[in-house]
Amino acid sequence: MTRIAIIGGHGKVALELSRILAAEGHGVTSFIRNPDHAADVAATGATPALLDVENATTAQIAGALHGHDALVWSAGAGGGSPERTYAVDRDAAIRSMDAAAEAGVTRYVMVSYFGAGPDHGVPADNGFFAYAEAKAAADEYLRGSGLDWTVLGPGTLTTGPGNGMIDVDPADTSDGTETARANVALVAAAVLGLPATIGRTIEFRDGTLPLAAALEPLG
Repeated sequence: MTRIAIIGGHGKVALELSRILAAEGHGVTSFIRNPDHAADVAATGATPALLDVENATTAQIAGALHGHDALVWSAGAGGGSPERTYAVDRDAAIRSMDAAAEAGVTRYVMVSYFGAGPDHGVPADNGFFAYAEAKAAADEYLRGSGLDWTVLGPGTLTTGPGNGMIDVDPADTSDGTETARANVALVAAAVLGLPATIGRTIEFRDGTLPLAAALEPLG
């Protein structure tokens, strides 16, 4: 059994990921900020734990991560003020990477988004700009962290059912990049068990290939 930590445990992707990992027999600690969300997390088979990553120090996060084998970052400020977006999606995420290294948790999976990076192309006056900048900085820090990282870049998230069928790095996105949150959770669970995905940025959307076939060429 692997012990896996999830930060941002009450998000829709994280809740589904907890269900998948718990059903596979892994021990899952799901970190949440709001104690009112503990019952929802526990219902997935994960163990809820309180951690306010926005305000926690690196040492505090490291203490919480101690004893785990892998970390999945699925947290986010969820819009609102640019200041809070930078505080969570950039600064807290980076502290979690330093904390993972400090705690000896070498495997780190980042849930980012399709098109993330310094060349994201979002105008400065767009409400999405702070998030795009924050994710670009966090993803880049992770790539240079020395951790066994994988960055996941799902497309536009939807609430549709996850069928485990995806397209990886589609060359033509003229027909959209819709990605079911359930498929994001399936991909996150899959890459945790695929060492060949370490050091990879995987952009994907709902598509035509089963997960195993879609991810196999990455090896």
